[in-house]
Amino acid sequence: MLAADGTIVVARWNDGAPETIAEFSGRDHLYGLVPGELTADGSGMWFGSYTGSDRMRLARLDLTTGVETEVDSHPELDLDALRRAVLQGVRQTESPLIRHRHTGELLGVRYLGERQVIHALDPHFADVLAKVEQLSDGDLEAISTDDTGTRWVVSFTHDRDPDRTWLYDHSTGASRLLFADDPRLDPAALAPMTPVTITARDGRALPSYLTLPVATEPTTLPLVLLVHGGPWYRDAWGFGPQTQLLANRGYAVLQVNFRGSVGYGNAHTQAAVGEFAGAMHDDLIDAVNWAVGRGLADPERIGIVGGSYGGYATLVAVSFTPDVFAAAVDYVGISDLVSFAKSVPPFVRRNLTNFWGRYVGDPDVPEQAADMAARSPIHRADRIRTPLLVVQGANDVRVVRAESDTIVAALRDRDVEVEYLVKDDEGHGFVNPQNQIDFHRATERFLARHLGGRTDAEPAPHRSHRNDLP
Repeated sequence: MLAADGTIVVARWNDGAPETIAEFSGRDHLYGLVPGELTADGSGMWFGSYTGSDRMRLARLDLTTGVETEVDSHPELDLDALRRAVLQGVRQTESPLIRHRHTGELLGVRYLGERQVIHALDPHFADVLAKVEQLSDGDLEAISTDDTGTRWVVSFTHDRDPDRTWLYDHSTGASRLLFADDPRLDPAALAPMTPVTITARDGRALPSYLTLPVATEPTTLPLVLLVHGGPWYRDAWGFGPQTQLLANRGYAVLQVNFRGSVGYGNAHTQAAVGEFAGAMHDDLIDAVNWAVGRGLADPERIGIVGGSYGGYATLVAVSFTPDVFAAAVDYVGISDLVSFAKSVPPFVRRNLTNFWGRYVGDPDVPEQAADMAARSPIHRADRIRTPLLVVQGANDVRVVRAESDTIVAALRDRDVEVEYLVKDDEGHGFVNPQNQIDFHRATERFLARHLGGRTDAEPAPHRSHRNDLP
């Protein structure tokens, strides 16, 4: 349970009264104790811990004594738990723990850096893992087995060949492809996603991903900075439909795990405290400068696209650094940090203590509210001159429609070019397929007009080779 000050309390209930087993700092555990899975015998709980380390490791909490013991760790990588905790809110995803289907015993643990690394904790599974990883050069995602551990069904995430599922028989070594999620996709026509590390102005390493359009000379390209949401999330290697669409239309796509992103150690996440529209934004500008400095991007054709926090980052980009971007797409983004915080229903606010309260501020404290206002794009709308596409779900209860209405009205009053796409049957992120199509069609046409990329009416170049970074 969550205490009023954000402390994570693990408790048992005896006769209706909670008895504390252990307590953990909410500053370190934004999403509570994840993955928070009971051990096979029910006497303990596996969770990601930072005790004694900046990196998240796998620990076991004894539910009788409250004693924490380490189960497994990686010397350089975080347990891939926080990213998956976020994904569980939007789609089904695999646990960072690989467990035996019948016994529940722990077989393996997932870590994530540029790519996934799996530690096998069981000798039989270690042998199976070595075999199934030969089926694809992607990262292992879903995995399940029969009760005997003989037959396995596995799928892989991949940047250009997504979600192929295989059957593997460990007794014979035989395997066969069962299906692909979308066999219409041609891997040869898709763009590779390349891990790169960018150094921020203060020396912080920013793990990032660069996707270049196929069969195109990788110099002075139009570039789209694609900003992830959260901001307590992270971009990872794999198939990104929006990334591939943009690359197909001729854009270099840069995705940056700026400070505040999870999965790169506690210090990298907490470096974002008090840095909304500050160092978090500087990281994005440093990434643009990196791409321009390497000759990859045309400084006159830089665009920024983002949703949720990424939408806020987009509005910050055009209001705090109006000379950098030639086009911007804000998808369900925050324009006013104060009004956003006050629009959160009262019964939800405690859950945001470790997030918005700690990182951004409390709108009911005058000094903090003033700081939040200073970091809000709506109060710098008079500086915006970049063409802007704003996209909003009318039923969004997380980032309410007023956040978009207000910024659009302020720009229209000044005759700044702004397009506004509102869908009455959507909330925080479009789920209706036709609305998704409308959003992406509006985005590609808007970017083509201002950055010079292709639209769906123009033929795509044919891949003759994989692009290499200059």
